[in-house]
Amino acid sequence: MRFPALAFATLLLAMPASAQDAALPQWVQFVPGGGQEARVVTSAAACPALTVDGASVAMSERAPPNANFPVRLCSLVIPPKAKAVSLGGTALPLVTKAPERIMVFGDTGCRIKGQVIQDCGDPRQWPFPEIAAQAAKLKPDLVIHVGDYLYREAACPDGDKRCAGTPWGDNWPAWNADFFAPAAPLLAAAPWVIVRGNHEDCERSGPGWLRLLGPNPVNPIAGCAGHLPLYTVPLGNVNLAVMDDADAPDTTVDADLRTEYEADFTELSKSSVPLWLVTHRPIWGAVTLYGVGVGGNRTLIAALTNPGWLKSTSLMLAGHIHTFEALNYDKRELPPQLIAGFGGDALDVAPADLSGVNLSGTHVKDGISLGGFGFLMMTRAHGGWRIDVHKMDGSIEKVCRFANRRLDCPKA
Repeated sequence: MRFPALAFATLLLAMPASAQDAALPQWVQFVPGGGQEARVVTSAAACPALTVDGASVAMSERAPPNANFPVRLCSLVIPPKAKAVSLGGTALPLVTKAPERIMVFGDTGCRIKGQVIQDCGDPRQWPFPEIAAQAAKLKPDLVIHVGDYLYREAACPDGDKRCAGTPWGDNWPAWNADFFAPAAPLLAAAPWVIVRGNHEDCERSGPGWLRLLGPNPVNPIAGCAGHLPLYTVPLGNVNLAVMDDADAPDTTVDADLRTEYEADFTELSKSSVPLWLVTHRPIWGAVTLYGVGVGGNRTLIAALTNPGWLKSTSLMLAGHIHTFEALNYDKRELPPQLIAGFGGDALDVAPADLSGVNLSGTHVKDGISLGGFGFLMMTRAHGGWRIDVHKMDGSIEKVCRFANRRLDCPKA
């Protein structure tokens, strides 16, 4: 992993500082406590200052350069009452009132691993850059990424034109190619809620994710944290609970992890206000295996010993399964589930009609899935939310509605 990073460092040193930083990202994301934090990647020797409501405020160094990340990461928690924040005359997006338009997607990277190789330069095979551009045009108030950012895990096979020359591994060149560069227009359009995916566990790109996108301060001594505690993001008409279930095995039960997730569910149950639970792995979601719809995360199901812990949860958002799914379950205490893992990585298959599907003992009352790449735009309307399921080109494929703990997606 060092060779791509060192090559990138050499390229940076050969460029003028102004040219370097012009191509490097800046964004705003929510962190525990409900605050918005500005982050900037720079090649400069020190962190820049932001202009906050007309006053200059210096950013702090979040992480210094190293061999794999030869760029400096800077951050600043934005004051809660701030109305305008900018860097060098460029405004950073802020949530200053309850969001009315929320964009949701996930699983966005270009897969290079083993026998599965996407053509990272073909928008039909890897449409994340197109999806980000189309979504940015719709001017969302908030973006929720439900996890899995870095899929360039192995070197491109010799002679394979689909991925020739691409960086790979947990380093800045790969992170920039797979996420930051294609996401640039959407990072500039709205603040983000960043969810950890299984591709960001400690055995894969966890160290890079914790450094660049993790919600907590970087602790160079502690090493890679395998699980982060549940935290909430209060947004007025929406309150999000962000749960790190990156490590939860789908097909087996890990007893130690089960205890961690049980603690998260217990914390979730304490909420006195309605919440949307945002995770990467869904507790129950469908995929087609041997022609039959199956699914359900065994570790999370085992941890949810009391379904009543979801009494304050009105909706669940997740990715991990590379489709769009809208699910209402037959158990009345369970909130509905939206799955939006169709943001760019190689797609999965699920039954189009999910009604009656058995997901590890929990049955779907009614639900649908859609094939193809795309994203969701949720718009506040008429006491609930309109959910537009967009294709990769920005056109609308399906319109659903969420209200009163139920999803309605007409089949016709």
